[in-house]
Amino acid sequence: MAARRGDERAWIRGAQQGSVSDLEALFRHHWPKAYRAAYLVVHDSGAAEDIAQEAFLAAVRGLDRFDRRRPFGPWLHRIVVNRAIDWSRARALRRESGNAALELVAAPAAPDNPHAQTLAAALAGLSPEHRAVIVLRHLLEYTPGEIAEVLGLPRGTVNSRLRRGLDELAARFGEELE
Repeated sequence: MAARRGDERAWIRGAQQGSVSDLEALFRHHWPKAYRAAYLVVHDSGAAEDIAQEAFLAAVRGLDRFDRRRPFGPWLHRIVVNRAIDWSRARALRRESGNAALELVAAPAAPDNPHAQTLAAALAGLSPEHRAVIVLRHLLEYTPGEIAEVLGLPRGTVNSRLRRGLDELAARFGEELE
């Protein structure tokens, strides 16, 4: 569902004024990418749904502070990815057993790719910080500058995490193919 920039601004303005239909339009437009971003970081469909919903609610509660001249998506994705990273860290600290398999992560983007499951498993092995920048760059197609803005990081940090994450991903992916 492609929306023009003007549509999004109108939805935001309406939502800021309490319009339920405009809020629903914002949600319908941004939900798929918000959920996917959360899922690709946490690898748990239930947690991803909760994270995306909570992030959207936080964004709605903060709409009065939102600058309508800016796109809503990156602002929402910042909230989603930060919450997903926090969830992943908390899960690691709790040492929950069993890391959910990622069979479906790469599959929707490339259903005919025989390496989709291998790539998904390799992605799952990365740290949440590395996964987040790779998801934003290569699956949600943000530029490194946009990622820096979304995550509130220096661009050099984003570039470093991208490089290290991609190097580790390439090593893991290569091992799985051998």
